[in-house]
Amino acid sequence: MDLKIRVVKITGNCPVYQEGDQFLIKNGYQLTSQIPLCMHALSALIPFYNALRFAEPGDIGLAGKEKNKAYVQCPDAVEFTAGGTAIFEISMIRSDK
Repeated sequence: MDLKIRVVKITGNCPVYQEGDQFLIKNGYQLTSQIPLCMHALSALIPFYNALRFAEPGDIGLAGKEKNKAYVQCPDAVEFTAGGTAIFEISMIRSDK
């Protein structure tokens, strides 16, 4: 299973992402992107990407209104850093191999 990660909301001034940006994790470990990636944002995704290959988002407390999508947020403390934070929607893509 592959994961599609899409930026759904930016708060503050994120110097890397714009809403709608997306990238993939293929085969559980291959990070592929046509855009630059932020190491701070990846730190928010790393604890969950492998679990989401095997568990439903609601089972690990990451589901929103759409139970088949997970949501995580990068850790930037916007009001203190004058930076920005991104909220990511993670969708599971089942591949036929």
